[in-house]
Amino acid sequence: MIDWLTVPVFEVAGVGTTRAEVLGFVTGVLNVWLVARQRIANWPVGIANVLLLMVLFWTAGLYADAGLQIVYVGLGLYGWWHWLFGGEQRSRLTVSRTGRREWLLLAVAGALLTGGLWTLLERATDSTVPLADALTTALSLLATYGQTRKLVESWWVWIAADLIYIPLYAYKGLWLTAGLYLIFLALCVLGLRAWRADLRAAAPATPVQPGPAPAAA
Repeated sequence: MIDWLTVPVFEVAGVGTTRAEVLGFVTGVLNVWLVARQRIANWPVGIANVLLLMVLFWTAGLYADAGLQIVYVGLGLYGWWHWLFGGEQRSRLTVSRTGRREWLLLAVAGALLTGGLWTLLERATDSTVPLADALTTALSLLATYGQTRKLVESWWVWIAADLIYIPLYAYKGLWLTAGLYLIFLALCVLGLRAWRADLRAAAPATPVQPGPAPAAA
């Protein structure tokens, strides 16, 4: 099965494109579109997508990204459950904002993840892009965590990650995947707009204060 997925089936810009990359492209686009529309089916589609990308990234020498996909499977299962039962009284989860304390914790976690992975990749692998690989891995984990909790700001984190991923994959010769992340970037912008609209629609209306009574003639 691994051999079938990793055999090139055609070339893009002179570089062989494997079945894993093609299937990762299709499931990836479908997954982000489903997330933007808050469809629960995004989670099983996303799990299939990350398993395909794990094969792709490992063969391309992006070891942190490959290992990240294993974490994504766990986060996908958690997100699937949390979207169904994570709301009030175990109801479906609704879109919310990230609190100040949570932002601080996420920033600290992101810095520690980036630094730790960067050091590991430099010392224990032959990665040619250890810092970019580590940073995108950290951003992706933070964005996925936010996605599992339907935090609207998770789209901003995904956008930041995609802006690094696109040139990174182009540099590694993964042209189809670079194109995929360009589509992801556009879908993230649409997802951000859709989730912000849902957030505004769910916000309680601000009552209009009555003005002073007109003076008697």
